[in-house]
Amino acid sequence: MLQKPLEELNRCTQSDFVAALANIFEYSPWVAEQAFAARPFAGVNALFAAMKTAVERGSKDQRLALIKSHPDLANKTQRAAGLTAESTAEQNSIGLDRLSDAEYEAFERVNNAYRGKFGFPYIVCVRRHTKDSVLADFERRLPNDAATETATSIAEICRIAALRLDQLVASSDRLAVHGRLSTHVLDNHNGKPAGGIAVELIERSLKGESRVVARAVTNSDGRTDQPLIGGRPVPIGRYELNFSVGRYFRERNVPLSEPPFLDDIALRFAVSEPEGHLHVPLLVTPWSYATYRGS
Repeated sequence: MLQKPLEELNRCTQSDFVAALANIFEYSPWVAEQAFAARPFAGVNALFAAMKTAVERGSKDQRLALIKSHPDLANKTQRAAGLTAESTAEQNSIGLDRLSDAEYEAFERVNNAYRGKFGFPYIVCVRRHTKDSVLADFERRLPNDAATETATSIAEICRIAALRLDQLVASSDRLAVHGRLSTHVLDNHNGKPAGGIAVELIERSLKGESRVVARAVTNSDGRTDQPLIGGRPVPIGRYELNFSVGRYFRERNVPLSEPPFLDDIALRFAVSEPEGHLHVPLLVTPWSYATYRGS
């Protein structure tokens, strides 16, 4: 997506400003219309604050209409009719466009239960979640009362909007919407960073198929050249990091048993803070390994 410089937005007419930001809040150009009066914006944080204030000051009917403008998750009928480009990209990012029949049935069941109780769609910022954590969030929120869910829905809509604005607007400041997941490997046998180790990050699913998120090879500093996940939230969920250490030691002529005592090491962990920095290192010898939660 080609970003629009904030300076350009500050110079726009109201109609052009609203057209550029009309769908930051789904089908709700009135939010941009009201934020326009706060120009010029010193940064994207100020712009987002103005848009969020417009939502907070909106009437009860406007806020309810904003909630109802969002589509259900993984709804085949709505997808066939056409979602906004933003909603399509967001749902596709966690695989809601390629669910198994059983997964579609699970989403349909919770969608219907939620709509039946509250009269509006379940809304969550899916870029912060995995499929498993979305379904868990459904179950956690379903017992709430309507007032709580209305407030929660608005908060999730603001999270969605912040990510959309971050993608759309170029500014000298940044919204706090990105997390990072990284790793490094230390060869404790030789007392130095371990370069050349193949690393695979897998998103584990308890209710569907697991999937590979990233593959990389450690560099001379024992790190991957780029974070395994970066430039976006790290979705809430369960993960596994696989390290091919047997080959690494074999190539360095380290005496090993046959088969090696440690060949491929799998570290399992969970993510609960999408905007945080989670560092999962591996300290390894041919006979032992350790890890810890770093940052």
